[in-house]
Amino acid sequence: MTINAPRTEASPDPVASDLIGSGVEGGLGDQITAWWQRIRGGDMGALPAVGGLVVLVVLFSILSPFFLTERNFANLLNQAASLVVLGMALVFVLLLGEIDLSAGVTGGVGMALFVVLNAVWGLPWPLALLIGFGFGFLTGATIGFFVARVGIPSFVVTLGLFLGFQGLALVIIGPGGLYRLQIPELRAIQSENLPVWGGWAMLAIMLLISAGTSFWDRRRRSRAGVPNRAISLVFIKLAVIAVLGGGAVYVLNQNRGQSVVEVSGVPIVVPLVLLILWIGTFVLDRSRFGRYIYAIGGNAEAARRSGVKVRWIKWWAFVVCSSLAVLAALLSVSRVGSVDATVGRDIVLSGVAAAVVGGVSLFGGRGRLMHAAIGALVIAVITNGLGLLKLPAGFNLLITGGVLILAATVDALSRLRSGGGRV
Repeated sequence: MTINAPRTEASPDPVASDLIGSGVEGGLGDQITAWWQRIRGGDMGALPAVGGLVVLVVLFSILSPFFLTERNFANLLNQAASLVVLGMALVFVLLLGEIDLSAGVTGGVGMALFVVLNAVWGLPWPLALLIGFGFGFLTGATIGFFVARVGIPSFVVTLGLFLGFQGLALVIIGPGGLYRLQIPELRAIQSENLPVWGGWAMLAIMLLISAGTSFWDRRRRSRAGVPNRAISLVFIKLAVIAVLGGGAVYVLNQNRGQSVVEVSGVPIVVPLVLLILWIGTFVLDRSRFGRYIYAIGGNAEAARRSGVKVRWIKWWAFVVCSSLAVLAALLSVSRVGSVDATVGRDIVLSGVAAAVVGGVSLFGGRGRLMHAAIGALVIAVITNGLGLLKLPAGFNLLITGGVLILAATVDALSRLRSGGGRV
């Protein structure tokens, strides 16, 4: 027989153990003070990436009259979509202090399986696509097994798969082979737009979800006896989303066609990427799985001693990474309109760069999905802007590499300032 013990107002609710601390609580002034203290302590988060993004936008808008046009804005979002998703995928393993060099080619092989099964073997495209995602799941599970169970460094395992999967893609597609993506529903992801009203509906749904999530968090914290931030911060956040989102929707709803056919509306890929960003952020911020990922990245041995099943968390993190990598490859294929044996071969390093440039620590335990998205936008703006200036492709690689080295240096220095020692 169980006896329900009375709960006093001072005793915390059991749900408190599932809450992730949000830093310092209090009003706007308290938040600004705490933020400045983190900056002084070396934890700059996405601040360098945001600053770099602003500088790049101003610079390219001065150098090219086409950069701030409605058409280029839509093109930029389409170009960045696959890199944003891949960067977010890699965050799950980077937070553990691991890496996945095979994520890009994993997506490429998944797309190769999908297109061959559909075009050659005649499988219905939903089933063929499911098999492609299944390959990503199995790849992540395999990496997780060798890393978490066998103890092989993730760099070695994923480098081996990076090399091997390039050969597997050649076997599936064939040397010089190319298959066009003939499925309208998949091509529409990167080639079609929402109706004008659809963009405003998307913004309204974003505001509702953000408000609902914020008030749900406040209710859980109140029930657990944990202090809440000032409610004015919720309304400030909603106002920022409304202003920035409303401005973006307004610009994208303008006619950007170059002929008599009107082209307007938010690209279909935008709400898809935002949905993935929200789900991933929800998992990392509001679930035990997410809390354990941060704990393992901060100190794996301490997490293990606390009862965290480190092996299982690492296993699932690699599964999530590889599965999202297949989705990133699908977005890339949807934009290009074809599948060949080189899909995903070059993008994985850009995905790592996006996460690191955005403020995700290579040492694990620090970073957010939004940081990877911002870093991906920085790299996309560099690629887009240099393309408008018609500079050689080598400049893009040089500048992106320099930005990555700078971001890694900032990460290492901030870690030292915040108390981490050299190894």
